[in-house]
Amino acid sequence: MVKSPWLCVIEYKPPWTIDHGLTNKAMRKKIVAGNWKMNMDYNEGLALFSEVINMVKDEATGSQQVVVCSPFIHLHSLAQLGKGYANIAIGAQNAHQNESGAFTGEISAKMIKSVGAVYVILGHSERRQYFGETNELLAKKTDTALANDLKPIFCIGETLQEREANTHFDVIKTQLAEGLFHLDETAFGKVVIAYEPVWAIGTGVTATSAQAQEIHAFIRAEIAAKYSQELADATTILYGGSCNPKNAAELFAQTDIDGGLIGGASLKSRDFTDIVKAFN
Repeated sequence: MVKSPWLCVIEYKPPWTIDHGLTNKAMRKKIVAGNWKMNMDYNEGLALFSEVINMVKDEATGSQQVVVCSPFIHLHSLAQLGKGYANIAIGAQNAHQNESGAFTGEISAKMIKSVGAVYVILGHSERRQYFGETNELLAKKTDTALANDLKPIFCIGETLQEREANTHFDVIKTQLAEGLFHLDETAFGKVVIAYEPVWAIGTGVTATSAQAQEIHAFIRAEIAAKYSQELADATTILYGGSCNPKNAAELFAQTDIDGGLIGGASLKSRDFTDIVKAFN
């Protein structure tokens, strides 16, 4: 049998498995964001943030940024303490979808912006689980945050049940499509994405660097398909799932991981600083 000289075999690779190299990564903003959750009274929070400033002020340079997302009671004071440090910013942990109104106990994006915050976490898995936040609601919250010049740290991720059912890619695709992909390119360019494997939050279990990289690359490929490769390459995507000083360097070395959304480790100034140092 004579083989045809023009016969060739084409290997298909899903777009999120293609390594676009480290050049694009070097252009993206690198962020380590601490999420204090519902911890720290007023004085404890100020003391912790003062320690963090002293430890990280010389560590975050160039395209690196440290963000501390505290309870609402701390925001103004932390913003004042952080003045003068270009690479240290303050963020809130949530914001209401309405500009104002009769919503007792809620905080608006305008209020958050007025006290000096720059970022706001939206769609954290705990907000989705305990407060029933949907993709549709989060799309509205994102619009309101952007309208008030806040930068959303938009959280997405799958549960253990969804991963075991092998539906995690579909879950993440839907969260992106319904929560963010209504934005135009300019607005989307102001969003930071945080991938949270829900099964790894607060459990001490961390996704392997390969698992985390696979999802981050998938997210970037979805952005490229919706908008452009250029915008995808410019988007900062953080890992949020039991990131700690021991695994941060390996995680941050992955092509598509641009930093971390840090929970428990952000409550200890030394641990948080060691995670920031992992970039170096």
